[in-house]
Amino acid sequence: MATLKQRIKSSPRLKALAQWMLIPRNQYRPRWWVRNLWNRFVHKRGRNSVVCRYVRMDTMPFNQFELGEKSLIEDFATINNGVGDVFIGDRTLIGLSCVIIGPVRLGNDILLAQHVVLSGLNHNYEDVRRPIKEQGETTKEIVVEDGVWIGANAVVTAGTRIGKNAVVAGGSVVTKDVPPYSVVVGNPARVIRQYNFETEQWEKVLKK
Repeated sequence: MATLKQRIKSSPRLKALAQWMLIPRNQYRPRWWVRNLWNRFVHKRGRNSVVCRYVRMDTMPFNQFELGEKSLIEDFATINNGVGDVFIGDRTLIGLSCVIIGPVRLGNDILLAQHVVLSGLNHNYEDVRRPIKEQGETTKEIVVEDGVWIGANAVVTAGTRIGKNAVVAGGSVVTKDVPPYSVVVGNPARVIRQYNFETEQWEKVLKK
């Protein structure tokens, strides 16, 4: 299988043919037979997990997608692994209208509120003589560790890691790593609280 993938990627003609078979022209979602037939055999879905009826599953068979046990993806969310793998752990909730574009790795017991965007994709724009859409993409994996809560309308940018049990306030834009057991807010997001294991309290972080 790996050898076949390499042959397709190295041959422009085979690559164009494969893309035509998997994706309709001028679209970014897989064909019906890929979504409903092929993907069922190549992607892992844990027991008692639920993908609601109106979720847009733009998952391709040539990259990985895994959904853990007892996890839920709410209606109108979009999951896209076209440029990078997407892993969702156990007992994780993906809220209404969230967008997850790989490469993204979500741990266990995570809460994503409504309209959260996690995108491991960036477009290149250095050459001003060419349209940005023709300059290709770069990817950096987003990692969200266990127990994280991300509030509504937050955006998490490529290459960032959100530490265990951290809280991202609604509307925040995460552009750099978030420490474990912290609360971040704003654009760009900054730490305003940190859990102190000695006092067992969430304590304010003084501005520097």
